[in-house]
Amino acid sequence: MNTIMRQVVNGGLISLLAVSLMACDKTPAVDENEEFAAILEVADDGTSTLLESSLKSVFIETNPLTEVELTILQNLKEEEKLARDVYAKLYEKWGSRVFANITKAENTHLNSVNYLLKYYGDADTLIAEPGVFSNPDFLSLYNELITKGSLSIEEAMSTGAMIEEMDISDINESLAELTNENIVMVFGNLARGSRNHLRAFNRQLTYLDVSYVPVFISESDYLQIVNSPVERGSLYRIYGTCIYN
Repeated sequence: MNTIMRQVVNGGLISLLAVSLMACDKTPAVDENEEFAAILEVADDGTSTLLESSLKSVFIETNPLTEVELTILQNLKEEEKLARDVYAKLYEKWGSRVFANITKAENTHLNSVNYLLKYYGDADTLIAEPGVFSNPDFLSLYNELITKGSLSIEEAMSTGAMIEEMDISDINESLAELTNENIVMVFGNLARGSRNHLRAFNRQLTYLDVSYVPVFISESDYLQIVNSPVERGSLYRIYGTCIYN
């Protein structure tokens, strides 16, 4: 997360890392009696919702969180809240449906990270009111993004795209440090959701004839994402219905 804040100040580029989801093939064979659940629901417009109700059923037993993992979760909780709060404000300002839909989706992203914290017994699972952050860096960034996105509808859509590519970069950077399978599964789906939301903002920018230059990922990675189809969620074996090796 400190890397993200430095990038906001310095405007540097972070390469997009490949996401490798740990999921549906824990065992080589599929029993006809096994049950599966999805944790990512994707609408036709790309709005991607994390299904908190499915998480507990697909989580497996893991070691307790390390300090690194706990810090990553706490930071991403703030970042997902940042996205939700900024989009809500920009919806109030511009009334664009894309902000309304993605605000709702980002709330489920926030709740899924918070669910992980609850699942592993972290005490800090309260979600502050909109525009309030534990980390003062996020408050500064929130104010900067609201100011930028309030200048014009074009700047608002550019702000949305920048937030999503920032999320993609940060999630993938975190995945390189994670081994906890439950967190990896959730983060992989959060990355899918962010890529879908980036595609949605790119469609708006194209309609507005805005030439967007990515800030946190390379131009080639950006073009690869926005020129590829919306990503759907995987199915995961429900814990208890099969043997995990």
